[in-house]
Amino acid sequence: MSEQQAIKSKDPLHGLTLEAIVTGLVDYFGWEELGQRIEIRSFVIDPSVASSLKFLRKTPWARAKVESLYLFMLREQAREQRN
Repeated sequence: MSEQQAIKSKDPLHGLTLEAIVTGLVDYFGWEELGQRIEIRSFVIDPSVASSLKFLRKTPWARAKVESLYLFMLREQAREQRN
């Protein structure tokens, strides 16, 4: 295994689609809380996965926030499972 492959395999986002990330966040937080945590229109006004994906693919700062929140969610889920 090359060093680059080893690094990628440690990345929890590796292999996940943006759609899977958004869907996971919606399942965990719901649209209302997701819109409070990351204030973008596609999470607040008539939210949908499709409209969110369209916006996030064009907006790097919003995508970074979504990915960061997803990593936070994974840590929270791990904590919940330990308790």
